[in-house]
Amino acid sequence: MTIEADNERYPAGLQVEYPDRCSRLLALLGVLFYVKAILLIPHIIILILLGMVQGIVIYIGYWAVLITGRYPKGLFHFGVGVRRWRFRVDAWMNGWTDSYPPFSLS
Repeated sequence: MTIEADNERYPAGLQVEYPDRCSRLLALLGVLFYVKAILLIPHIIILILLGMVQGIVIYIGYWAVLITGRYPKGLFHFGVGVRRWRFRVDAWMNGWTDSYPPFSLS
């Protein structure tokens, strides 16, 4: 799964590659929803905390846009990183990919 910009007007994009092979064990774990949810507890805790921080960052970005007329790049990249991480966790939980999501904003 790669995320890249399609054009300069919209700087975040999504491209998901179809897997060559899927794990049958992970498909079985998908049926047993709670097993995957237990494995994702560390991600869920960190993403809840990052979501709170992201709310503060959005508020700061709101004022930055009002004052300067531009949204700061660092705040934008942080927001995109949190969403990217959340999407990787959702993709693994729903069985769209076999690779366990990394603890990373990139």
